[in-house]
Amino acid sequence: MTTFKDRLEADLRAAIKARDELVVSTLRLAISAVRNEEVAGDAARTLSDEEVQAVLTREMKKRRDAATAFADAGRPEQAERERAEERVLEAYLPQQMSDADLAAAVAKALDGLDLSGKQAMGPAMKAAQAEVAGRAEGGRVAAEVRRHLGS
Repeated sequence: MTTFKDRLEADLRAAIKARDELVVSTLRLAISAVRNEEVAGDAARTLSDEEVQAVLTREMKKRRDAATAFADAGRPEQAERERAEERVLEAYLPQQMSDADLAAAVAKALDGLDLSGKQAMGPAMKAAQAEVAGRAEGGRVAAEVRRHLGS
């Protein structure tokens, strides 16, 4: 069975052969981020597929933030390139949950827990993130948890 990192590297080789400059540069940056994460800390290690997905999610968020910054600075061509890189990375991640599915998942995670108020945000987020398991961005999950805790 091939790992997620192996898939990225195989797709990079295919993009190089196809001379797809956008995909090549995006995958090189993503693989570099994965390798940096592997050697971060006390000892080098191999990342699990879930950890690689977390790195790609972080890289995708960086692209989204950069696109916003470039657009605000009046550089639409650079902002569009960042959005294109984000779309390339998005293809490697699981489909994001819809708002309705997210609301149901958070409700299920918080069901039975006696949580209310802002002081319960930490335990509530832990339960919600375990239920969502990377299928929704943290900001969306936090907003939904806040909505549930406030009601």
